[in-house]
Amino acid sequence: MKNKKKKYGFRKLLNDLHLWLGLGSGIILFLVCLSGTVLTFEKEIKSFFAKDFQVSGTKVMKIETLAEALQKEGEVSSVSIPAEAGKAYEFRVKTSPEDRRGTTFYVDPYTGEYLQSKKSSLDGFFMWNFRMHRWLLLDSAIGRPIVGIATIIFLFLALSGVVLWFPKKLKWKNMKSGFKIKTSANWKRINHDLHNTLGFYACIFLVIMTLTGLFWSFEWYREAGSSVLGTKVFNRGGAPSFISNDNIGAGDEASLASICSISSEELNYDGTTTISFPSGEDGVYNIRKTNDNGWSPVTTDQLVLDRDGTVLNKEIFSEKPLNVQIASLIKPIHTGEIFGTFSKIIYFLACLIATSLPITGTLIWLNKMKKKKPKNRNKKQEPGVKTVF
Repeated sequence: MKNKKKKYGFRKLLNDLHLWLGLGSGIILFLVCLSGTVLTFEKEIKSFFAKDFQVSGTKVMKIETLAEALQKEGEVSSVSIPAEAGKAYEFRVKTSPEDRRGTTFYVDPYTGEYLQSKKSSLDGFFMWNFRMHRWLLLDSAIGRPIVGIATIIFLFLALSGVVLWFPKKLKWKNMKSGFKIKTSANWKRINHDLHNTLGFYACIFLVIMTLTGLFWSFEWYREAGSSVLGTKVFNRGGAPSFISNDNIGAGDEASLASICSISSEELNYDGTTTISFPSGEDGVYNIRKTNDNGWSPVTTDQLVLDRDGTVLNKEIFSEKPLNVQIASLIKPIHTGEIFGTFSKIIYFLACLIATSLPITGTLIWLNKMKKKKPKNRNKKQEPGVKTVF
């Protein structure tokens, strides 16, 4: 009796697409995911190996005095004041015309002593991983679309993997094995479970990473995302600008102590305050403050003060429309910073699993290929025994 040929249905098609797209993009996805795993705790690793700057004293010096002492190093552009006493202030100083972003100086608010942040081998290591993650170490015009296409493929692999995770017959006894790794089995079964089970658990986070990561890869995706959200994503330079009142004389300008006091009154909670100093004759003070007791460590409220301390603008993050909040949080949602250390740990594990998926998937394919090899049919056939093919 002839065996009926199995129909080439949707599930088989999905399985083949999952297999061949995964094999084709495997090396790129491995490199992108591995570098993303390394970058998850970049700030914490740098902070751990950074030289500890000891701060001690009882009376805090005026910010004007601290800023004036740094002027010999260059143009002082901003200061970050921690909420917790006994911590160093962080000043940004443009040490040269080429130093556009400025160099960080850690300043003891009690003594005025300061220490310049020095570059280390870690900076080069993380920059290498950043370039790998974004552009595969290629020119950005070439690497960006390659990573973008691989990310789209990864999105399909994650979604199709979930569909394939479910058995044909949706019964609990058929599904429960997909929730665990059978460690007592042989290595082939363990490898299969690592791919199948860990991929299932990490899927939701991998989908979030891919959907947000594509905003950096393609302009059309960024524009489409902005249209869906109803607000501009990565709205650099789109915020309203303010200029100082021409009628404010030198004698009317508020001291930095007064600026800090007004900021504390307007944003009355504990948190790190960053004050950007006026640039040019018509510049104003731009203040950002993070609420230590807020739901996210990356959300900031903003304040714009004129040179005499007049409040020109005040933006409270929680009062912004939901679509504007989401658009401004695309980066921390992608990197896992959205909920601080808790979400970073989850993202780190998810990225680690994502890094392993191309490896475990390839091993599954190789094992299946070995099974399909024809058996040795050159053995002598016994008389009277008929071979049925």
